[in-house]
Amino acid sequence: MPQTLDQIPFTRMDGREARLADYAGSVVMIVNVASKCGLTPQYEALQTLYQDKRDQGLIVLAFPANNFGGQEPGSNDEIRDFCSTQFGVEFPLAQKVSVKGADIHPLYAALIDAQPNATANEPSALKAKLDEHGLGPERATDVMWNFEKFLVGRNGDVLARFAPDIPPADARVLAAIETALDA
Repeated sequence: MPQTLDQIPFTRMDGREARLADYAGSVVMIVNVASKCGLTPQYEALQTLYQDKRDQGLIVLAFPANNFGGQEPGSNDEIRDFCSTQFGVEFPLAQKVSVKGADIHPLYAALIDAQPNATANEPSALKAKLDEHGLGPERATDVMWNFEKFLVGRNGDVLARFAPDIPPADARVLAAIETALDA
């Protein structure tokens, strides 16, 4: 019997095993992150979002991944230190995982299965640039790049998915979060 999304284990940055069930009753924004990406400044916006909405029940949960251009080469300790010193990150960080390919983490496989298509900018300069350099996703459902966002509702349903070049403060993201928090 396959595990439900909220029962798939992952390891937190502090080494403890966790599951989305640990955040039951919260709205969770899951983001694959990287320290050496042009989108890395989104950490600041994610921290602001977390500070502004955590009392209403929003959790930002970051999963470092080195799947895109080797932009997350650091160890878990280096990643944690970078996030803390450069962006004052207080939201939970998981240990580094793979978000695509043969070694995709089961949580990401389940997230993609639940929400195969991301809301994207049309046209997307990021997608065009990735495609130009042969770095675009192999399948339309793959995570496109660092900082793709999945929104999981209080009941554990995957409510939305946003392309990497849609920042955390985008009106579409904020509207989805508000709707989820009000549910």
